[in-house]
Amino acid sequence: MADGALRRAAVRAAVALHADGAAARLLHDASRAGADDRVLEQHALDDHRLVRPGRARRGRTVKRRLFIASSLSALGLAGCGQVKESLTEGPFHNVLYSAENLNQAVLGTHGLAREYSERDVDAQFRVNGFDTPSDATYARLARGGFRDYRLAVDGLVERPQKLSLAELRAAGARSQITRHDCVEGWSAIGKWNGPQLATVLAMAQPKQTARYCVFHCFDVDQSGQPYYESLDLHQAAHPQTVLALDLNDKPLDLDHGAPVRLKIPTQLGYKSAKWVSRIEVVADLKPFFGGSGGYWEDQGYEWYAGI
Repeated sequence: MADGALRRAAVRAAVALHADGAAARLLHDASRAGADDRVLEQHALDDHRLVRPGRARRGRTVKRRLFIASSLSALGLAGCGQVKESLTEGPFHNVLYSAENLNQAVLGTHGLAREYSERDVDAQFRVNGFDTPSDATYARLARGGFRDYRLAVDGLVERPQKLSLAELRAAGARSQITRHDCVEGWSAIGKWNGPQLATVLAMAQPKQTARYCVFHCFDVDQSGQPYYESLDLHQAAHPQTVLALDLNDKPLDLDHGAPVRLKIPTQLGYKSAKWVSRIEVVADLKPFFGGSGGYWEDQGYEWYAGI
């Protein structure tokens, strides 16, 4: 097996699902259109785009209840009576989230997502959600074919980098055919190509005090808040975590996150940030925006979205 890594067990990340019935559809009848076990979820939100904060807050309650219900079932306790809302807090709640943390600790660095064959690839990889960034800098770079694009890698590093697309391609590439699982219930299989994140971070040489990398993106929400995501350095070292430059053997188009997007097949789609402009290596996530490590996480989603 590649990289000597442990194959991940298939786990539905119920703790990250949000409201409006999407979770129920996922559990009852959602499967992908094609050769796998998930259905294309019509009218889903984007893989990591922006929704009204109220929806995300409602989703936090839903995902916790779903996680509790699924955990009870797994423990053989589903017939022990109705799950009361009080279980979303207190010692039992803490046990459930300890299990989530254990899953992250055991599989977050070493477990591999399933890889597929060329015949499984969705030729028209789904695009939905918000438009490409309206940022003036992004528009200028796009008009020039991203020749002037530079990916900044800075923060707590010994050797800050500003990498062109040519330099990113020269860093070596991993090609992988993996499934993108959206939090709303749909999935799609694509062939991704780009340097491993670990390789790019090694070029910058993170300092001993570094713990996380924050991905700053070109897109902003209607209030002007930038989109961002984060990983700890263990997740960043996963062999399937790549800075994707190509999708299905073609350079990323604007809608799919050109020129660079994060691709993490071991976590739900909202972690795979599009339109990455900068990677900042840091010791703490609290100073950034809402302090939870990502745009969605600041609205109640789970920071670790392992599947």
